[in-house]
This record gives sequence, C-alpha cells and structure tokens, in this order.
Amino acid sequence: MKPDPVKFPLLFKGIALFTPGGDLIYCVDPSKQNRWHLHLCVELQEILGLSEPPHFLIPGYTATIDKWLDPRTQEVQVSAEAYAPVLRYQILLNAIFKTDNLIWQPAPWSEEFCNPMVIATYYDQFSQLWENHDLVVHLEQQEVNLDSTPEEFLTSSLDLQLEKPNVQGSVLRLFVSGNNIGTERTLKSLHQILEKSLSNPYTLKVIDVLQHPEQAEADQITATPTLIRVWPLPVRRIVGEFNDVEKILKLLEGALT
Repeated sequence: MKPDPVKFPLLFKGIALFTPGGDLIYCVDPSKQNRWHLHLCVELQEILGLSEPPHFLIPGYTATIDKWLDPRTQEVQVSAEAYAPVLRYQILLNAIFKTDNLIWQPAPWSEEFCNPMVIATYYDQFSQLWENHDLVVHLEQQEVNLDSTPEEFLTSSLDLQLEKPNVQGSVLRLFVSGNNIGTERTLKSLHQILEKSLSNPYTLKVIDVLQHPEQAEADQITATPTLIRVWPLPVRRIVGEFNDVEKILKLLEGALT
C-alpha cells in the first residue's frame, strides 16, 4: 500500500480522515483557506457506496498537520495532531505528508465526538467503514468545488441523498446542550427505544448546539434536547425530554418495519 506521489508545497495544511477499518483519504491545502472535512466525507461516501457522508468520523478519526513560516525566525514550524484511534498510523501519516520521522501529538480528547460507544451505533448502516479496502486516497483541489461554502456543499450532498429512492433506514439528528448528566440520560433512553423499535439500520448524529450553533440555526433549533427525523421524508421533530415512548414511535413512523 503506497500513497500516490504528490508534489508537496513547503507550507500547507493537511487533513487525513481514517475509517475504523483503516482506510484513508486525505488532502493537502497550500492556501489553508478551505474547510476540507466535508469534502473528505462526501468523497468517502462515493468511494465506498455509503448511504450518506460519514460525518460521525469527525473529528475522532482525523489527523491534521500545519506547516507555516515563523515571521520572526523565518524557519518552518510544524504542528501535527492525531486523535487517539488513529495515532497508530503515524508512519503512514508521515509518508503521505512527507514529514519523515515526525512525532504526532495526541489531539485533545472529546467524549462528545469520540465516544466509541456512539461510533459503534453506526456499524449496521456503515459496515463498509469497518472493513479494510487497502485505500489510500489523495483528494486534490480540482476534484471538488471549493467555491461553495461548507454549508452549501453539505446541503447539496444531503439533497442528492434524499433524492435516492434506495436509502434505507432512518437518519436522525439529536441536538443537545453540552455533555452533562441530562445529555447522557437522553442518549441512553433514546438508544434503548431505537434498538427496540427499529429493525432497519439507523443513523443518529448527536450535535451540541454550544459547539455547532450554525447547525442549530440551520435546523431552527429553539430548545434542547430536540430530535429530528431527516429521513424518510417528511422531516419530523420532537422537542423536550424523551420519556414519551409513543411520541417517539410516532416520529419514527415510516421507518418502522
């Protein structure tokens, strides 16, 4: 497994996205002005034939590197971080980013985005991600439309997904406020209901409104917790505590078999 030869600039920002199975897709951005995470997810969706982009892999399965010029010393500085699940791939990261024997630092752990139990809930719908396809893919700038904003790119991707008649299962978003006992209780209760009620695969994306206010605004979130059924259409939502099982089952109607 050898990365394709790439002409690297001296200064750049690089982002690598791994799968639980060990596949890799990455980019090198000399301009440092583009947000690549969404593009990497969408490309991974296309390569592996996923029902939607695997945004839940971010940031827990990512590694980032930044090489810049110190204005005072005129020396090249390097910052390289990788989250715990992908730290073991340092040799591969150094190979694709041409950084020799650089020691990658562990990125700050976030239980909200990197909880293995939450990641594991996506296995049924995204089982391809847990398989190793021996992939090392370099996504180049000309392969994607970088003139669009991340929001436009995500919206366009979602629109294409919803047009596909073969999308199976439910796509859900849960908006919470912070990582606290209330959030943990909500997640536990919701997972129990979903596991008992849904026979088809489902995707549950947990979004903290404190960390992602733009997403909360886009989905018109006015209170937490809020559960939104994105697929199948029509879009439905529940606001408040999830103690009413019948109310949740009503929201899931159309996804039950």
